[in-house]
Amino acid sequence: MEVRADARRNRSAITGAALRLAAERGEAVSMEDIARVAGVGVGTLYRHFPDRRALLEDIAVDTLRELIEATRAQVGRASAWEALLRVVELCVSLPLALIKSLLTNEPAHPDLPELEAQANALIAEIAAAAQREGDLRTDIPPTEVVRVLNVALCRCGARVDDHLTRVVLDGLRAAPLRRGGRAGVA
Repeated sequence: MEVRADARRNRSAITGAALRLAAERGEAVSMEDIARVAGVGVGTLYRHFPDRRALLEDIAVDTLRELIEATRAQVGRASAWEALLRVVELCVSLPLALIKSLLTNEPAHPDLPELEAQANALIAEIAAAAQREGDLRTDIPPTEVVRVLNVALCRCGARVDDHLTRVVLDGLRAAPLRRGGRAGVA
C-alpha cells in the first residue's frame, strides 16, 4: 500500500517536531506539544503513532541509526581524537537522554538495544584508535570511555562547551609528554 504524500509530510513533521522537543525537554515532551509544533491535529498524530512511547521509540531508532552512520563516516577521516570530538558534537545535538530513558524501561521496539550496542561499539573503536595514536588516556578501556562519555552526553541540555562535557573530554585526553620523556596521565 502506497502512503499518500500528505501522510508522509505529516509523519515527517511529527517526527521532526518530536525530535526537536525531545532534544530540548527529554521524555517530558507531550503529544499535544508535538502536534502543535508539527502543525497537525492531535488526531493526526495518533493516526501515525498509537501512543507517546511508540513515537519516542521511533525517534530513538532513527536517531541511533543517524548516529551510527555519522560515526562510521568519521572512522579513518582524520585523527581518531578529532573523529571522537566530531561524534561528541553530533551527540549533544541528539536526544540521547531520551534514548537512555527508553532503554532502561524495557523498550517495545526490538531494534533499540542492538542499535545502542552498535553505536557504543563504534565509539569504542574510535576511542581505541585514539589510544593507539597517543591522544587518549590508555589507562581507561575503550568501553569505559564510552560509559564516561554517556554520563556527559546522555543528558538534557548537554553541550560541547558545558562544564561537564569539557571536564570529561579534558580528563580523557592524554597528557602531553613531559620533560624527561615520560607521558603522564591527565
